[in-house]
Amino acid sequence: MNRKLLHRTVRRCTAGIALTALFTSGVFAQDAVADLSATVESNAISLDTVWVLLAAMLVFFMQPGFALVEAGFTRTKNTANILMKNFLDFMLGALLFFFVGFGIMFGSDGAGFFGMPNFGDLSFFNHKMPVEGFLIFQTVFCATAATIVSGAMAERTKFHMYLVYTVLISVLIYPVSGHWTWGGGWLMAEGGWLDTHIGARFHDFAGSTIVHSVGGWISLVGAAVLGPRIGKYGKDGKSKAIPGHNLTVAALGVFILWFGWFGFNPGSQLAASGEGNRTVISHVFLTTNLAACAGGFSSLITAWIKYKKPSLSLTLNGVLAGLVGVTAGCDAVSPEGAILIGAVCGIVMIFSVELIDKVFKIDDPVGAFSVHGACGVVGTILTGLLATDGGLFYGGGTALLFAQLFGAGVIGLWAVVMGFIIFKGLDVTFGIRVSKRIEEEGLDIYEHGETAYN
Repeated sequence: MNRKLLHRTVRRCTAGIALTALFTSGVFAQDAVADLSATVESNAISLDTVWVLLAAMLVFFMQPGFALVEAGFTRTKNTANILMKNFLDFMLGALLFFFVGFGIMFGSDGAGFFGMPNFGDLSFFNHKMPVEGFLIFQTVFCATAATIVSGAMAERTKFHMYLVYTVLISVLIYPVSGHWTWGGGWLMAEGGWLDTHIGARFHDFAGSTIVHSVGGWISLVGAAVLGPRIGKYGKDGKSKAIPGHNLTVAALGVFILWFGWFGFNPGSQLAASGEGNRTVISHVFLTTNLAACAGGFSSLITAWIKYKKPSLSLTLNGVLAGLVGVTAGCDAVSPEGAILIGAVCGIVMIFSVELIDKVFKIDDPVGAFSVHGACGVVGTILTGLLATDGGLFYGGGTALLFAQLFGAGVIGLWAVVMGFIIFKGLDVTFGIRVSKRIEEEGLDIYEHGETAYN
């Protein structure tokens, strides 16, 4: 074979191989692209699931934070009782939310007043990530709403009566108002009643109203029905300070809560994959932290001016006030807006504590309502002013502001009415307060047969 013939043969073979490759690629290209797309989507869902579970762990870690804050702000003789109630809130609340509350909150298309109890069956709920992951994230939020009440009713509540309350908030109060909002109900649904009549949907990204103000309003009602601690008010009606036993423990609790809030707020995005999600959670991390710092600092300065001393206890609650306030709009406000929300809530908290204590004569040992109730509402309303998309101060008109006012008002009214029915009913039928002797000597020994310190 001469050289020209050899070259011709090689060229023909090469062309044949190329044509074969082109034909083969044409046949299999679509399948390869489909497989690659499915893999990418699966990995994204896996990343989102891990992110939500990690956030749930952080929110769960807020439970010991609440326990330490409440224990530090109350007296030594009731520490074991405080710790037990915080364990109870999560243990019983998680079981009840799994069996009943989850279905009431998410168990319908949102058109009704509430969903149907699921009785432990999770098959009704469809979500890209495993339903178990979504459930556990919602469970830790329910536990947070329940545990807020513990501090306001501390040092004088019968333990078994508190157990009844935990049952009712986990299966009824929180899930129903949660259904109106995160469950796709009439306050947040696109084309829902609020959207149709006001022109904007209620916005509460991570629960300033849905979680914190619900717990705050119920705590206020519970403390009012329960009455003040012995010795809190003198015969002249003046309030007397009853100092907590350990501000070191309380400060550690606030640091833990601050840390846990980085799961509470950013985790509410429910996803981390993709440019949009990573941008949102990063923004929420920033706004959450800035509001906490501003809340703590503004309360410190306010207390210093008002009481002539930079109070540690009020500064600790100021940090929490800033965190609670920004939780509604942490995704929607600018960093500067978050600082303003935190600063306002830090100031509001101090004046709310004084109003509740000295004017209304309601004994709230840890300032639960002032931190979670008052600042939850204030932060929700400020979102209607400061949201960069739709806020009044950014040219969005009054629709979002009205939606925020209406949503916070309706949910607050629901919590107050249900809280009053529950606590007043329990008080009339069984009595929710311990005897004078038990209160004076401490709940730890009489209610639990042991003390926290020996």
